[in-house]
Amino acid sequence: MVSMHTSPDAQPGAADAGGMNVAILATALELAARGVEVDLLTRAMGGPSEHTVAPGVTIHSLAAGARGSVATLAVVADEFGEAVARLSRESRYDLIHSHYWLSGIATLPVAIELGIPFVQSFHTLGAMKNAAAVPGSEPEPDRRLWSERYLANQADAIIAVSAAEATQLIDVVGAPADKLWVIPPGVDTGFFTPAKTSRSIAAHAYLGIASDRPILSVVGRVQPLKGQDLAIRAFAQLSQPRPLLAIVGEPAPGAESYLDSLRALAAELGVSADVRFLGTLDRIEVTYLLANSALTLVPSYTESFGLVALEAAASGTPVVAMAVGGLGESVLDGETGVLVASRDAGEWARVIQSLLDDAPLRATLGAAGRAHAEGLGWGTAATSVLGVYASLVGRP
Repeated sequence: MVSMHTSPDAQPGAADAGGMNVAILATALELAARGVEVDLLTRAMGGPSEHTVAPGVTIHSLAAGARGSVATLAVVADEFGEAVARLSRESRYDLIHSHYWLSGIATLPVAIELGIPFVQSFHTLGAMKNAAAVPGSEPEPDRRLWSERYLANQADAIIAVSAAEATQLIDVVGAPADKLWVIPPGVDTGFFTPAKTSRSIAAHAYLGIASDRPILSVVGRVQPLKGQDLAIRAFAQLSQPRPLLAIVGEPAPGAESYLDSLRALAAELGVSADVRFLGTLDRIEVTYLLANSALTLVPSYTESFGLVALEAAASGTPVVAMAVGGLGESVLDGETGVLVASRDAGEWARVIQSLLDDAPLRATLGAAGRAHAEGLGWGTAATSVLGVYASLVGRP
């Protein structure tokens, strides 16, 4: 599995790490448990290295370009691909599974040269991001759009995380429908649980939230695409006494000014004292927060699926989310949460307030969310992925 631009074991919510990192590592661990040896290939930020994260799963950090961050990763794709090719000849891989378009342009030539089946997962699409029309954002470069179209037509199989992404791949990117598989991400329902009572005090103390007020949580990289400003605007319109709004995550590269603008917005609206910018939390801290939140908010402009929404559901916490992309599949509207079709802060505030005022409804939604999540474990996802691999390995 190739994840050139971000290591699969990177902390979600920091830099470029997010749901994709969680999905790659969780799938690899489940494949290894089924007897498949998995190498995870990523670009080294320092010197090249390798380490085993679990029996059968090894992360190889391969040198490509200068050490540290590179302004445009596409320029080192060829060098990274050469490193992958050398490792592939040594390891005799049965299959290459590329994650994100940068990994694809680096390793599709390797798969062609060595005659190895090639699977592509995009996780996000340039066309979907451009269609989201995030205010002030630069459009995705033409190179990405053309690369995604080329990869979609050259890959032996494409794995989409939602029907919404599959539709975009066919209608906009031009992917052949007979190569497409839809495999939703999973969630660790033993890790994310609805144990609110036992975790309530621990969550407040552990996260430094000195209050027993209800918590609204927003979890993800801080960037305009994730729309945390909408959460703050809606929060400012809630009735007094307000709950607390916990915003988790660090700015994505280049989005540092957006975090500053969120702090300024909270101050302008007079809610700074009730908004907590918690930065990046480790996974156990996220479980504490989600399990103890009254609601989780997902105000993104677009999401291919929305893994945080599923993690919140597993935690028994209802979700209020934008009705975009794959969020309609991770949040069952009226059953596990509420999908909002508008980015109007007043409409969001009305939905949030009505749920805060109705504890029995929140409990019903939370229980249904837990049941929904229990049907989407990582084992189920990995079994489906293995089915895709099996259809390709050994095929002429």
